[in-house]
Amino acid sequence: MAGRKTLLAPIHYIFSLLQKRATVQIWLYEQLAFRIEGKIRGFDEFMNLVIDDAVEVRQATKTEEEKRRQLGQILLKGDNVSLIQAV
Repeated sequence: MAGRKTLLAPIHYIFSLLQKRATVQIWLYEQLAFRIEGKIRGFDEFMNLVIDDAVEVRQATKTEEEKRRQLGQILLKGDNVSLIQAV
């Protein structure tokens, strides 16, 4: 069936990002001011993520420019994850 798209479960998408060692940007729940960027090292069914080379990115505002802070390896609890996208 040409032209048909198949649905991809979220856990399979996260696994494909892990396999590719893709840099991802993670939006945090109720934290609009900053996001986390890094590479997914591991995850579980609760979407707890181990992130390598994590960087906290504070979003630019009208008065301030974007700020970045190196975090290294972190464990991000799944309750805090709103969105994961490849960068």
